[in-house]
Amino acid sequence: MTQDTESLARRAAEGDALAVEQLIALHLAPLRAFVRSHMSPELRARESTSDVVQSVCRELLTHQERFQYPSADAFKHWLFTTARRKISNRARDFATQKRGAARIEGGEFRESALGAVYAKISSPSGQALRQEEIERLERAIDQLAEEQREVLTLAYMAGLSRAEIGRRTGQSEEAVRTMLHRAIARLSILIGDDAQT
Repeated sequence: MTQDTESLARRAAEGDALAVEQLIALHLAPLRAFVRSHMSPELRARESTSDVVQSVCRELLTHQERFQYPSADAFKHWLFTTARRKISNRARDFATQKRGAARIEGGEFRESALGAVYAKISSPSGQALRQEEIERLERAIDQLAEEQREVLTLAYMAGLSRAEIGRRTGQSEEAVRTMLHRAIARLSILIGDDAQT
């Protein structure tokens, strides 16, 4: 965490709207990747990632007075918890309402932003992934156990430390490290299997 990020978080907790906007901008690429990886394939086919991200950002800006904990970690917690709730609400809405034909995201998918975040998980080189590789990674993430997906996305997309993930999930830091190691190993196997089919 940089000192500037901590300063922005303190200002945001004091009601500075510009600081909230700047914090959101700093976390936009990881937020997009987090939202996309937590949406089911069916939800991704019907709902634009951008719409969900925009809804999260709008809620944070509209209700910025709710953020009263002056730390960058607390802001990330608020941001990603809001995102998870939005995804859950959208999934519930789709399950209860029959909607029209699936909507394809088309040009809204930004390979460079999502690819850079996804590259943290799948490629030590850190180069942006091509669209097919991103889709293969998403299919593999969809097949992970929920707790593995949770730890993986909190670590690599939300950028939380192993200790913070442990506090959020009620596990020890060592348990988180072990689960994360297993999630990455499983993800590598799934990506390999997908590439061979």
